[in-house]
Amino acid sequence: MTNNFYYNTETYQLTVKDLTVEGEIANPGKVDFSAFPKHSVIVKETLLGSAGKDKFVGAYRYDGYSLFDILENRVVQKANCEEFGRVIDMYIEIENQKGERVVFSWGEIYYPVNLHRILIADGVSRIVPTKTKDLWDLPAESRIVAGNDLITERNISSPVKITVRSFPKSFRVVKGLSPMFSEQIRLFGQSSFIDSIADYPPGIKEVTYGSVFYGRGRGIHSTEPFTGFMLKEILKGTYPFTRESLQLGILSVAAQDGYRCALSYSELFNRNDQQEFLLVKTGNGEDGGLFRVFPACDFFSDRAVKSVNEIHLGF
Repeated sequence: MTNNFYYNTETYQLTVKDLTVEGEIANPGKVDFSAFPKHSVIVKETLLGSAGKDKFVGAYRYDGYSLFDILENRVVQKANCEEFGRVIDMYIEIENQKGERVVFSWGEIYYPVNLHRILIADGVSRIVPTKTKDLWDLPAESRIVAGNDLITERNISSPVKITVRSFPKSFRVVKGLSPMFSEQIRLFGQSSFIDSIADYPPGIKEVTYGSVFYGRGRGIHSTEPFTGFMLKEILKGTYPFTRESLQLGILSVAAQDGYRCALSYSELFNRNDQQEFLLVKTGNGEDGGLFRVFPACDFFSDRAVKSVNEIHLGF
């Protein structure tokens, strides 16, 4: 026993299948795990239940290879690069031998304050309670481990294929649009209009986050705090919390000028770190308003979309 509670039990090796990367990249092919360093994440695995009674599976430390490293040297070749050259509208789909699929946004892999939180795990260790000595069941095969997920439905076993994609929705791009202002946000499901937002709904709590607002291109923008409402609280009535949504839901948040970013449903609605996305309201007629998104989880400001006028949920 040591003071490190997460490395004091036996580590078990998991069977790893061949994994390939394909899709919107110039250099597809098999993943060579020997080229990557090992990372670890600790998780409390819990599956979605009914009537608010989710099923706790066990507490584990997983060791493995991060998606950050696996995709780092893959050359992006976007299908929509002529319309929108930025990588922030991209996502990946991971499939296992059973045909189960889960998605992760490019942003949640490469933009967070805390990196290397999504692994292909090849080792597992129990985190055993000192009093009960509970020995949680161990998986036998490699698995995706999403370290920031509260409900761990994206932790599927034996991944064999990663497909890189850009969000399949075209937007009219108007570079340099100024002033830019959208009076409402239109919400869409599978290509169909659902609802619109023109003001904050009543009864939800305002949140303020301190910020060092830093862009990947322009560097420091400001050190002022952001005050708004959690985007997930505003959208939860529109986009239901289901197993399918947690595993496959991908959202596109688009501005009036065609700037857009992708968010996985799970990174928006299912966080265990309280680093939430805020919807911030500006003054009437203010350039960049009426609503903008602030991603508290991100190191860079690039997914802070101004003048949001459409949100689309796809699968």
